[in-house]
Formats: sequence, C-alpha cells, structure tokens
Amino acid sequence: MLRHAEIIAIGSELLTPNRLDTNSLFLTERLNSIGIEVELKTIVGDSEERLEQVVREAVKRSSLVIATGGLGPTEDDVTKKVFARVLKRQLVLDDLILDRIKARFRRRGMEMPANNARQALVPVGGQILENPAGTAPGIWMATEGCDVILLPGPPSEMKSMFEDSCMPRLSEMAGGVRLFKQVFKATGITESSLDERIAPIYAKYKNPVTTILTSPGEIQIHLIGRGRSEDEARKIVTELADKIELELGDLIFSRGEENLEQIVGYYLMMREMTLAVAESCTGGLVSQRITSVPGSSSYFLSGVTCYSNRSKIDLAGIPPLVIQMGGAVSAEVAKGLAEGIRTKTGATIGLGITGIAGPAGGTVEKPVGLVHIALSMESSMDHQEFRFVGDRERIRQWASQAALDMVRRKLI
Repeated sequence: MLRHAEIIAIGSELLTPNRLDTNSLFLTERLNSIGIEVELKTIVGDSEERLEQVVREAVKRSSLVIATGGLGPTEDDVTKKVFARVLKRQLVLDDLILDRIKARFRRRGMEMPANNARQALVPVGGQILENPAGTAPGIWMATEGCDVILLPGPPSEMKSMFEDSCMPRLSEMAGGVRLFKQVFKATGITESSLDERIAPIYAKYKNPVTTILTSPGEIQIHLIGRGRSEDEARKIVTELADKIELELGDLIFSRGEENLEQIVGYYLMMREMTLAVAESCTGGLVSQRITSVPGSSSYFLSGVTCYSNRSKIDLAGIPPLVIQMGGAVSAEVAKGLAEGIRTKTGATIGLGITGIAGPAGGTVEKPVGLVHIALSMESSMDHQEFRFVGDRERIRQWASQAALDMVRRKLI
C-alpha cells in the first residue's frame, strides 16, 4: 500500500528569488487527497551531477518519486538521462512520439528543430504519459521498491498529465486510504505557550498528526488524520480538534482557512457595525488588509495614515497639547486617533495605532517595537500597549494583527 512520496523539482530557475515551485504545492495537495503524504521535497538546479546524487538517494529511500521539469529539448534538460542512468535503463527513440512532436510543429506552420527529437527518447520499460498541452511526454517507471514519475515543468502541462494519467493509478495504489485536514489559526499567544497548553493533548495521538506553524502574530495548528474513508478520517481529526479548541478558547480565531481580516469582516457584518482606522506606524497596513476582503465596503468607512504629528492633528483632530505632553507614541495619542477617526467618519468603531517600527527612533523609555493600540466606541474606550520584537516589517505585521484582534475580541 502506497502511503509516502518524495518530490524533486528540477530547474535552476527555481533556485532564484523570482520563481516559485508551485508544482510541488499542487502535487502535495492532490497526493494528500488520496492518502499519500509527501515526506520530502528537493529543488535541484540543472546540474547533472547534483541531480544524480539526489535521484540515487531518492529511489533508495522512497516508494514513490515524482520529478517535475527538465524534459525539454535543450542541453540543460537532463532529467531523463539522469534517471535512466541511475535506474540502469537505456534511452531509445520512440518513433510514435517523434511523429507526434513533428505533427505538432506542422500544425503551427513550423518545422521541428532537430533538438526536439530528444523529447522522444524514452527509458526502456518506461510507460509514456500523454501530453496534449505540450511536446514533452511524461514517463512512469516501475522499479523494485519504487515507482518513478517524470512530469514536465510547465504547470499547465504537468497538472493535466498528472490528473489524467497518474491520479487514477495512484489512488488504487494508495489502497483507498483518505486524509482529512483541519487547520486552526490562533493569535494573542506565543508559540511556546500555545504548545505548552496543547502538547499534553495532541501527544497522545499518533493519528492525527499535529504540526504547528508560526508567522508574525499568528500560529497555525494543522491536524492531518488517516482513515479508510473521508468520513472516518474526519471523525478521527474532529475528536482531537474539539479538545484543542476547548483548551484554547477565543485564542482561536479561525477553524479553517480564513485570515483575521476576513473574520473581523464577518463579525462587523453580523453586528451591522462599521469601522474606521487611523494608523501611524503601520502605514496603512491595517486598512490594506481590511480592504483586501471582497465586500469590505459595506463595513469599512475610512482609513487614514497619520504619520506626521501635523497629520495626527489635521486628520484625526488630536489636540496639539496631547502630543506635546505624551509624545506621538503614547496611550493618549492612540486613544485620540481612535476617537477622532470614529467621530469624523461616524463609524461604530474607531481604531487608532501609533508606535515605533524602527530600526531607528527608539529610546530607553520608548524602545523600538513599542506600539499603542486603542479602540473607541460611543460608550467605551479600550487601550493596549505592546512590545514587539523583530525588524521593521515584522513589527508592522505584529501590530496590524494585534489591532485586528482587538476588534475581533470586542465584537465577540
């Protein structure tokens, strides 16, 4: 029964900052859907020597190896040559594939370049996977203890080939095992504190498997369970998920894929309330996040970036004396921003944010990372002081997350 896989993404362009390996994400999602977990992913450039090292290890340790890329007609497309050498298969010219490639060029009014003939080379014993979207066919090779699938690099070609030619066979090989995944998203707690609370719960379970991921201001808890059917896998996950949710309570803001700005939007719509934001150190990030949600115009009235002291006075109506007495980064200014933007726009909730994002500008009394956030409603004013750590962008992200979470907690 096939349960684990390894992916090798081939191409030097994937090792640059300008190209993402989206093929591996697609393959992982599709494999997970039929109960196959991806245990290892490797990105290798167009180096024959490096690729051979990776392939030799992969076919020894994994029962399924899927490689994408390197099936083109150029000198640096070495995937088939390397796999054939490692698996001790001779490459032979397939006349049928060659005729199809030539016909494809003729339909475009072109003559096939000679180097395209390389794409018709097939390792002996390899099963050809049709490629209606391109010239490079895929190849499936079954060896003792390992199945190898070679797929083209262009996503449009790879996806259709994998769905049509690989998924039915892989599903049968997986033996009907299904996976179910549950994601929790939490905020307002550190990773170590969260794990301290839930580790005694999830450590008792081998199925589901628990994974914890972090980003500034957000912790994700991924639960992946196995079952003979999706319903069985869901039941296994739900048992653990309910215990974790009971332990963490309102630290969890989503039991799905929604981000915090979406959750805040849901609550604002349900309560038929509106929001306006006056932000300084976050530079419009909170407003940007809120307005990235479709339909946010129904609850978001206005967002202003009050970066200078003058703009805090002009745009949010803060009395100059307040800034002079407490400084631009203070509880009084955050409250003034929240109250001022609420009053000026007529919003139900006004949110004010001021702080020091760095890297310069901090003092002993007011260090880099100090952020004041205030939330104003007609009958109440809430304020919180935060001390975030990290570079400028991390502090801004932390601050925007904390501000949105203050709104969420007020609404629930």
